[in-house]
Order: sequence, then C-alpha cells, then structure tokens
Amino acid sequence: MPPMQNPPDLRPDLARARISDTVRDGQPTIGMVSLGCPKALVDSERILTRLRAEGYGISGDYAGADAVIVNTCGFLDSAKAESLGAIGEALAESGRVIVTGCLGAEPEYITGAHPKVLAVTGPHQYEQVLDAVHAAVPPSPDPFIDLLPASGVSLTPRHYSYLKIAEGCNHSCKFCIIPDMRGRLVSRPQRAVMREAEKLVEAGVKELLVISQDTSAYGTDWKDRDEKFPILGLSKALGALGVWVRMHYIYPYPHVREMIPLMAQRAETGLLPYLDIPFQHSHPDTLRRMARPAAAERTLDEIAAWRAACPDITLRSTFIVGYPGETEAEFRHLLDWMDEAQLDRVGCFQYENVAGARSNALPDHVPEEVKAERWARFMEKAQAISEAKLAAKVGQEIEVIVDEVDEDGIATCRTKADAPEIDGNLFIDEGAEALAPGQIVRVEVDEAGEYDLWGRLV
Repeated sequence: MPPMQNPPDLRPDLARARISDTVRDGQPTIGMVSLGCPKALVDSERILTRLRAEGYGISGDYAGADAVIVNTCGFLDSAKAESLGAIGEALAESGRVIVTGCLGAEPEYITGAHPKVLAVTGPHQYEQVLDAVHAAVPPSPDPFIDLLPASGVSLTPRHYSYLKIAEGCNHSCKFCIIPDMRGRLVSRPQRAVMREAEKLVEAGVKELLVISQDTSAYGTDWKDRDEKFPILGLSKALGALGVWVRMHYIYPYPHVREMIPLMAQRAETGLLPYLDIPFQHSHPDTLRRMARPAAAERTLDEIAAWRAACPDITLRSTFIVGYPGETEAEFRHLLDWMDEAQLDRVGCFQYENVAGARSNALPDHVPEEVKAERWARFMEKAQAISEAKLAAKVGQEIEVIVDEVDEDGIATCRTKADAPEIDGNLFIDEGAEALAPGQIVRVEVDEAGEYDLWGRLV
C-alpha cells in the first residue's frame, strides 16, 4: 500500500460528502479543498458548519463557489508541494482563494508561490478563516431558510465520523514539527467530546473514529483531574453509546494495557479491538536519533500482552525507512522485528527533510535510491504478513459495516480490522443489492487477497 499524503477521498470536492447542493437565489457559496490527515478534515467540517450557520451555501465544485478555502497539509515537503499545487488549481479555477491549515503557519512560503491568495491563516484558527471569508464574500443570510443542521456539516459518509478529542502534542520527535504548528497538548473536556459523540450517534453515525495527535495522552494536560489517565474513562463512555468506536494514534504508554480488556469485551463496551500505533522504527539507535523511546523489546512484550488479553485485536502502525544514520543492520533489525510483531496493517514512509525539523541537521543522510530500495523491501515484508493473516480468515464468519453499494450491486464493506481510507475492504459481489451504507451485517469470508477480503452474506 504505497503512502498517499492526501487521499482523494478526503477532499470534499472529490469525496462522497454529506453536503446539500441546493443553493437559494443570491446565496453566497464557499468551496472547500481539505488536504492531509483526518484531524485537518475535522477542522474543515467545523469551518463549513460555522459558515453554513451564517447563511453560506457549500459548493462541491469550483464552478459554484464564490470563494474557495484550501485547508493545507505541511508535515512533509511532498505534502507542502501538493498543497501549493491545490492552491494553484483553486486560483486558476476560482480566482478567490483563502488558505488555512498547517502550511498556513508559513504564510511567506505560500504567498511567495501564490501572491494572489486573499488570506493565509494557521491551523485551527477558525475565527480568522471566517473573517477572511466575510471580507471576500459578505454573508447574506435568510433567517427563515438558513438554519444550522443539528449535526453540522460532515465531509464523511453519513454512517461514520471522525471525533477529535485533543489538539497538539507534547513529544519532541526530531522528524516532526507538529508541536511547532499546532502547539502542546490541549484536551477537550470529556463532556464536550461526549456531547458531540451523542449528537453524531443521534444523527445516524454507526462508527466513531477517535483521533488526536496523541490519543492515549488525552486529559493528561489537566492539572486537576479525577483519573490519572482520562482516556480510559472516555473509552468506557464512548463504548457505551452502542456504535463502533475505533481508536487512532495511540502512543504505547503502559496504561494502554488497561484499554485492552474493554476491547475484549466489545459486546458490552462497543470499543473495537483495534489500535493504531505509530511505532516508526524498531532499532534502539534509530529510535534514539528520532528522540522516541528506544524500547523495542518491551514493545514486543506489550504486543504479546495485548494479544493475550484480546486475541482478535488488530494492530496498525506506520514506519519511517531511510531515517538519517539508518544503517543496513538497523534496517534489517526492523525487518526481523516485523517478523516477530506480525502487525496486521502497516504503512511506510521514506524519510523526508521537513523545514524546521531537527532531524535535518543529523549526519549521514541516506541516499534516495537506498530509501526507495528499503521501502520496497519493507512493503514486500508487510504485504506477505498481511496476505497470510487475511488468508487465515477464509471460512470465518465476521461482522462488516457497509460503506457503499455500486450500480452493479457490489458492496464495499469494512471489517472491525479496517479503518476507512487507510486499511483494506471486504467486498460482497452477490446478493448485496438491498444493502445500504451503514448497515452492519454478517458475512462468511470465502476469498482473501494481499490487503482485501471477499465474502458472502450469511
């Protein structure tokens, strides 16, 4: 699964977004291009919800938009280039463009390439974005028509939604500039998170995808707190809502072990047996150069403990190959570690310098051709593991959630082991015509590929 910085299905102008196309006469309209991670997608949803409440129409294409907001990604140089390309495309199509998001933390970088943008704001600066929209396209609400939808504007299909529980990060990884762009950890109050989650469930959402930069650290920034690790209480509360709850971006702190019994009791808690943990590497020396905890052996022990407590847990992770100073021996250590860890879902990035990252100054940068060769070897290993694990599911009966049914009656679904956009799918190609997105059905797996499954209704 080659990495994609900005998957097209996360762009509201390309995705199956839940946006009304109806625009009344004279209603000002705004378009949105949302790049980068799901955390940025949530920011885009909040901006569009505020604009919708002020009487703006939301356009799904450039032609119908009086102005376009481009929510940028600035984590890697390749993502920055993609963001600049999207800004240029929006300028060519619309001519009136407001830029926000992570790359907005470097306004000179943007205006140097595109001096005609109307405004540049940084990440989660909602008020400044609204001010820029007001200046470019003044609001003209009709109080009898323009009402805020109860669930706000959603840029994901109706049956699942991202739930962002915190901003920022307290780690100092040398390859990452997220703390510089988004600040230190600031957790949302649990009552606010639960209020949003309850509204989403009331609106028909069947799956909540919990996200932040460091989800397992949720609430540890509160000085006066009842729980030492508030993510545990939040997990229990979300699990009681009766929908699928999927945890993303979990840092493997020791207290994560306390979440696993909740996943093992999913019938009672609703918490899916799924952890998305960015391990990044396995070799202690590489991890030290990254300024990440260098405890690969203990990590394997933790994985074994999680699987002992919840045998059907799915583990997803991402890794970086070609980090400065990575030797062939360190890379082989990572391949051997993968053999032991047997992770279910894996993504991999070739290291890139990022402006402002401390890793840029490290010695012994790895040549590009070596990075590419190591990436290919890593993905070959990960693919073989994935293929074997999926083959073992053939003959099993499992629950899946339906994402869509196409005109030929083929249903694209996901198992509990699959997050949208980043993991695999399960396809039902017979008898699925009557299914609808959001349905949870049981299937028998009858075929497996490298990353996907096929099954039939039971």
